[in-house]
Amino acid sequence: MLPCPMKKKVRPSTAAARLQSHKSFTTGLYDSRPVTAGGPGQAPPNQLSLGDKSRTTLGRAPKHTWSKATDDEVQNLESVRHLRRATLAQIDGIGDKDEANLTHAFVGQSAGSLIKSKIEEKINIDTLDMLKTAFEEADEDGSGELDLDEFKALLIGKLHLEGTKEQQIDALFYKIDYSSDGLITWDEFCTYMQLEYAEKEDSVKRAKEVFFNIPAKFEATPHRESVIAMTDTSDGTLLACSQDGMVSFWSSGLDLKRTRSVVPQEISVRTKQKWITDFCLMPTYNKIIVGTGEREIQLFELSSFEPYCMISNFDVVPIKIDYCTTGDDECIILFGDSEGCVNILQIQSAGECLRIWKKAPKIDGIANISIDAVANGKQTSFIRWKVHGDWVQELKYYSEIRQVISCSNHASTALVIGCTFGSTDVDHHNAKESLTQVIPEKKKNNPSYFNLKERIPSDQSVFKVYKGVKSFAFSKHKNLMITGGMDRIIRTWNPYVPGKPTGMLRGHSAPIFYLFIAEEDDRIFSVSTDKTVRVWDIQDQSCLLVVRPKVHKIRGDLQCCHYSTVGKCLLVATDQMSILQIKAKSKLHADIVITHREPIHACAYNKDFKQVITCSDASIIKLWDFESGDTIFEYGDAHGDAAITCLTFDNTGRRIITGGRDGTLKIWNYNNGHCLRTLTRSKGADEICSCLYAEMNKNRYVVAVGWDRHVNTYSDDPDEDDVRHILDPQPTWKDDLKNGHKEDILSVAQSPPNILATSSYDGEVIVWNMVSGHIFCHLIPPAPKGHKDLSMDGDLSINKVVFMKSRAYNKDAASLIAGGPRGYIHFWNVFHGGSLRAQFPGTKQKGSMIMSMVLYNDDEQLFTADSNGFIFLWNLEGYCMKGKEKEPPELITTWRGHVDAITCIDVIEDHKMLISSALDCTVRLWTVDGDYVGTFGQTDPWDVFNRSTFQHPMVPYDVLIDPLSLPEHPVFQEKQDILQIIHDTPVSDKVSKNDRNTPSVNYKKEAFIITDKEIAEKLNGKSYKNGVGKRLRHEKEKPKKIDRGGPSEYHMLLTYPIKEPPSIKKPITVETAASAEASAAGS
Repeated sequence: MLPCPMKKKVRPSTAAARLQSHKSFTTGLYDSRPVTAGGPGQAPPNQLSLGDKSRTTLGRAPKHTWSKATDDEVQNLESVRHLRRATLAQIDGIGDKDEANLTHAFVGQSAGSLIKSKIEEKINIDTLDMLKTAFEEADEDGSGELDLDEFKALLIGKLHLEGTKEQQIDALFYKIDYSSDGLITWDEFCTYMQLEYAEKEDSVKRAKEVFFNIPAKFEATPHRESVIAMTDTSDGTLLACSQDGMVSFWSSGLDLKRTRSVVPQEISVRTKQKWITDFCLMPTYNKIIVGTGEREIQLFELSSFEPYCMISNFDVVPIKIDYCTTGDDECIILFGDSEGCVNILQIQSAGECLRIWKKAPKIDGIANISIDAVANGKQTSFIRWKVHGDWVQELKYYSEIRQVISCSNHASTALVIGCTFGSTDVDHHNAKESLTQVIPEKKKNNPSYFNLKERIPSDQSVFKVYKGVKSFAFSKHKNLMITGGMDRIIRTWNPYVPGKPTGMLRGHSAPIFYLFIAEEDDRIFSVSTDKTVRVWDIQDQSCLLVVRPKVHKIRGDLQCCHYSTVGKCLLVATDQMSILQIKAKSKLHADIVITHREPIHACAYNKDFKQVITCSDASIIKLWDFESGDTIFEYGDAHGDAAITCLTFDNTGRRIITGGRDGTLKIWNYNNGHCLRTLTRSKGADEICSCLYAEMNKNRYVVAVGWDRHVNTYSDDPDEDDVRHILDPQPTWKDDLKNGHKEDILSVAQSPPNILATSSYDGEVIVWNMVSGHIFCHLIPPAPKGHKDLSMDGDLSINKVVFMKSRAYNKDAASLIAGGPRGYIHFWNVFHGGSLRAQFPGTKQKGSMIMSMVLYNDDEQLFTADSNGFIFLWNLEGYCMKGKEKEPPELITTWRGHVDAITCIDVIEDHKMLISSALDCTVRLWTVDGDYVGTFGQTDPWDVFNRSTFQHPMVPYDVLIDPLSLPEHPVFQEKQDILQIIHDTPVSDKVSKNDRNTPSVNYKKEAFIITDKEIAEKLNGKSYKNGVGKRLRHEKEKPKKIDRGGPSEYHMLLTYPIKEPPSIKKPITVETAASAEASAAGS
C-alpha cells in the first residue's frame, strides 16, 4: 500500500529533503503569496523583490501589490516569520503568527541565537528572470562565470542586501561552488535553488506520511440488525447501537466487552418491533439518549441500562439526535426529522428536571412525559425550525460557536449553520434569567411549539452544494468546515463565507459516506460508499493515503463509520466490525528528546558553515545549526532503504561522503541534497564500515573499508574529465589480496605522508603504504594478564583507530592508537615492524568495548567512548614519546552521555565542545569538561555563547534513570559488608560470607537466558502436592512469596528510642509482701 499522490520521484542524483523547521527560516521561493481568505494580506517584511509585481493565489483571491523594500527596512529587520508554502489552500484562520508574538518568543536570547535569514530565502520566483539578466551583466570578463567578488556585487546591488553580512553571502557562494574552483555559473545557481526547494517539498510530504495497519482487524458483530451509530467514551471504550436496540461495548483494540439492549424484553416480544433511529451519550448525567420510530426520545442509565424516562407524542420521527451541555446544569437536546426541521429542546436545572421526569407515570415500564408538558414547562424550552427541503442527514451542536450545523440532500439548503433560538425570541431570553425569578406560566392550550418557524437571514448561513450534503465536519480551531455528498467531491469552506468553497478535494469515485477532521494531526479522513478510505492533509489539501477495499479487506455494505481520537483508529461497521489502526511512529520515552527516530551511526561538525551533520539507520541526513541546535535541512533516501554507517568531509568541507549498508559511497553537496557521484563496486554489496578522504601528492582519494575485507580506493581528481555519475574503485592492492585482513574491516585512519591503518573484527591492525599498496606491518596485541573474554568473538574487535599526526615523523614515539581489542586502548609505534608501547583498559565495566575515539588539543588529549555510553578524556601529553609505558595516562574526566552504545564523537575545538551520537537515537552536545549543553532536536534552543542556556547542571533524563549511571560506591563495587566499609578491614572470621544473607546487587546489563531443561523443570514441577477441586484452584491462584535474599521483614523493622519513658511501679513479690506485713505488725 502506497500513498497515492506521494509516489517516490525518480531523481537519481538527488535525495529527498526536509523543510527547515526553525522559526527563523522562511521558504522563500514560493512564499510570495498572501494568506487565505479572512487572514492578513499584507506583504511579509522579509520578502524582497526587484520591482512592483502583482501576484495571485490559489482559489482566485484578489491580487496584492508588493513593493520593493527599502534598505532601512532590510537593515532593521529583527524577526522573520515562517511563511507558508504555495501548496497551502485558502483556509481562514490558518495564518501566520503575528510578528510581535514571534519577536517576543526570542526575548532574552543572545545575538548568536537570533533569527538568521538565509539570502536564498529572499529570492522568489519572480526575481529569477531579472536575476538572470543581472547575472549576465555582472559577468565582467564574459566567461559566463562569476567569482566571489562579482557574486557579492550582484546580490548587494540587485537584491538590495546592503545590510546583509558578507559572511552570509560567502556561505551561499560556497554552497553553490561545491567543486571549490572559485567560480559559479548560472546553471549551477539555478540547480542549487531548484534542488533545495524541490527536496524541501518532498521532505514536507514525507513528514506528513500516514499509514494504516493493513489488512483491517475484523470481529464478528453481535448485532442482528444494521448499526446506526457509533461513538466512544473518554477512556477509549467504543459503543455501537443497532436498529433493534442492541448496544455493544468494544475496547480500543476491538475486543467485545459486553452487550446490552435499550429495548425492554417485554416490549421486544411484541408483534410490532420498536426500531431505534439514532442514539447519543449524555455523559454529564450518565445517560443514553435514543430516538425511536414511534416518535419518542428515551433516556436510559448508561451503567445499568435501566429505563429512566421518555418524551413522547412528537409529530415526527427523530432521525438524527445530538446532545451538548450549554452551562452549569444546563443542556440542549436537538434532533432532525424527515421534514427537514431542526427541533431544539433546552433544559435548565437539568438534574432537577430529570428527577421530576423520572417520577412521571410509567408506560411499558418507563416513565412517560408528553412533549406538551415538556414544552410548557418552566425550566424547558422547545422550538422547531424549518431549515431544509429534505430530511436531515446529519446535525450537531457546536458549543464553541453556539450554533447548530445540519445538512440534507437538498441542493439549495445543503448545509445550514444557524442559531438555536432566534435573536429576537423574547421568551428564550427570559428563560436565560436566574432560576429564582418567577417566569410567567405559558398557556397550555397554545400549541405554538408545533408551528414551523423559519430563521431570519441574519440568524443562519446557508451553503448551497450541488446534489446536497450527506456528511460534514467542522473545526473551530482550524476555522475549517468540510462537506461531502453524492457528487463525490469534498469541499473545504470558510464557515463565515458560504458563497464559495476555498478548495475541492477530488479523488473519490463514489458518494461520500463519512468525514472527520483530526485537528491534532492536521488531517481529514473520508470514506466513500465503495469503502475507499482517503486521508488528506489540511494545509496542503493533498491526498496523503488511499486505502482501497482490496487492501483493507473490509467486506459488506457500509452501515456506519466512526473515527476515535483516543485510539487513533477508524471503525467501520458492515456485516462485521472492522478497525483500521493508524501505525504509530516509534517513539522513546515521552521525557526523552530524540534527534532521529532511528539509531544514529555517524555525526560530524563542519567548521566552515558551523553545522552539525547526522546520519541515521533510515538513510536520513540532517543538518543542524551548531550555535542553536535547530534543524536547518534534512534529506532522506540517501542510500535507499539501507542505513548510513559512516560519513566524512572532503578537503574543502563543502562535500560529504557517506557510506551505507548497501555497499555504496555517495558524494553530496550536502547543503541542498544534491548527489554528485556514486562510488560502488561492481561485485557484491557488502556493508561499508568506515571511510576517509585522503590527499596525497596532489591526488585526492576516497578510501572505504567494510565487510568485503579489502581496502577500496576511489579517485576524486577534479581535473579529470570523467563525467560519469557512477565510478568503480581502483584495482585492489596485491598485498591486500594475499596478506590482507581475514575478517571484516571496521575502521581506517590515515597519517601523512602516505601511511594508512586498518583494523578488523579479529583484533588485527595492518599498516599500509598508500603509494605502493604494500604492508608495513601486522599489529596483533597480546592478551592482558588476568583477562577473561566475556564473549566468544566480540571482545577482539577494534572499532576505531586514530593517528597522532603531530607525531607522524617521530619514529621513536607511539603514533597509532587502537580502541581494542578486549576493551583496552593500545598505543603502537608503526615503524621498525611495529611495537606495542602501552596497553591499558579504556572502560570501567567489564565486557564493554571502545566504540569511538577522537584527538583534541594538538593530540595532547584523547576522547574515547564505549558501548555503555560513557565518555572519557585522557591526558596524552608526553605519553609514549620515547619508550613503553606501564601505567595508563591521566584520566582527566569521565561522564555518562548515553544509555546505549556511542557510535561517533567529534570535537569542536573553537568552542571547546564535543558532539556524540549513539544507538539511542540522540546526538548530544557537551563541553569538553562534560557539561551537558543539549540534545539536537529539543524544543528550546541553546546559545553556545551563553552558558545560561545550557542544560547543565541537569543531565539527560534517560541517563539519569538508568541503573548503570549510579555513582561508584564501595557497596556496588568490591566491599559489600558494613564492617569492611567502616573499618576498611576484611570481615572477621566469626562472620563468614555464608552467614551473611546480603542480597547480591548487579547493575550491569546481562542477558537473560532460559534453557530447555529449566523450562521442562518448571512445567513438571508443582507448587502443591495434594489438592483437588476448590483447593486446587486456590493453590493455583495463591500468590507465592519470592525469596530475593537479604534480611527478612522482621530484621528490617525500624525501632526508635522512647523520649520520655513512663514510670512503672515495681511489681509486688512474695518477699516484699511478707516484709510489708511484718512492718505493719511491728507498728
